[in-house]
Amino acid sequence: MNKKFRLLSVCLLLMVSILSFSACKKSNVNDDAYNKEQSADANDNTNNEQQQQEDQQGQQEEQQKEQDNQQEDQTQEKEPITMKVATLKGPTGMGMSKLMEDAEKEQTENKYDFSLYGAPDQLTAKIINGEVDIAAVPTNLASVLYNKTNGQVQLAAINTLGVLYIVEAGNEIQSIQDLKGKQVWASGKGATPEYVLNYLLKENGIDPEKNIEINYSLQHAELAAAVTAGDVPIALLPQPHVTTATMKDENIRIALDLTEVWKNTAANDSQLAMGCLIVNKAFADTNKEAVNNFLNEYKQSVDWVNQNVTEASELIEKFEILPKAKIAEIALPKCNIVYIDANESKDILAGLYQVLYDFNPKSLGGKIPDDNFYYQQ
Repeated sequence: MNKKFRLLSVCLLLMVSILSFSACKKSNVNDDAYNKEQSADANDNTNNEQQQQEDQQGQQEEQQKEQDNQQEDQTQEKEPITMKVATLKGPTGMGMSKLMEDAEKEQTENKYDFSLYGAPDQLTAKIINGEVDIAAVPTNLASVLYNKTNGQVQLAAINTLGVLYIVEAGNEIQSIQDLKGKQVWASGKGATPEYVLNYLLKENGIDPEKNIEINYSLQHAELAAAVTAGDVPIALLPQPHVTTATMKDENIRIALDLTEVWKNTAANDSQLAMGCLIVNKAFADTNKEAVNNFLNEYKQSVDWVNQNVTEASELIEKFEILPKAKIAEIALPKCNIVYIDANESKDILAGLYQVLYDFNPKSLGGKIPDDNFYYQQ
């Protein structure tokens, strides 16, 4: 009996041991699984943090790249460009003198490479070939170039109004009607001076072919010399040749200012605009800000020239726009140096262009320019 009891006890102890061992093993397995799960979560958190850090770093790098690109663009925008600017000697270029001085002192927004020419035909080919970005030329030549280049030249501003005067050694001519029956010497055959004079004569009842004799055999400088020599009593001359003649002979006087005669004659708002600024359209399209800056600086130059005649005259001589400062000083107030932007220029030029076209379409290049001729800032 005792043996059976002991055997049963041993069996029970073995079963308890086996159960305890199984429970312990299961517990260890659960602990391992838990630990593994915790470790995996920790790794996931670490990976997430690393990913977030990498994302943030990537965003910062992108932002830095964008800032660097913006700074590079701003730097490129601020870099000055060199513009090729051409002008004619005489009134057409006088308003440019202060800007030329500022550019020489590097006080302008951009850099300007200036060149001067004695006559329009010396400059025409360079404009057509795109060798010039901006130029100061006669208003009729601007139209010719626009038509000849199929719109690749635009008018940016009027810079000179009338510079034509009737001079005489005496006091016979007090109005344009007084020219009837007289002999008048003039320069500018086949160009604006001839067409303007004929228009004003006709509008004031004088037939240029029957009621007056006009001799176009001399050029500007030759005619001025003939006037001062006493060989020509009445002449049509442009500035500064008018000033040259009156300085040499005090008996020579300005009898008529054709700019004023035009104002009193023309039936519209047109004015006798003789000079203008033109721009190369392709250049302006890709450098609009630079062109606009130039126009603003040019306007300031014109204002300064008109307000500081003596100082401006010295610059005009310095840059060889006129040979002598004294001539420039006397001529400047009579040269009608202005700045009239393209929008306002339309109405001013409409009447003049119609007059030139009616006399000779070739004077404008075959047709009156359309609205695309006028540059928009």
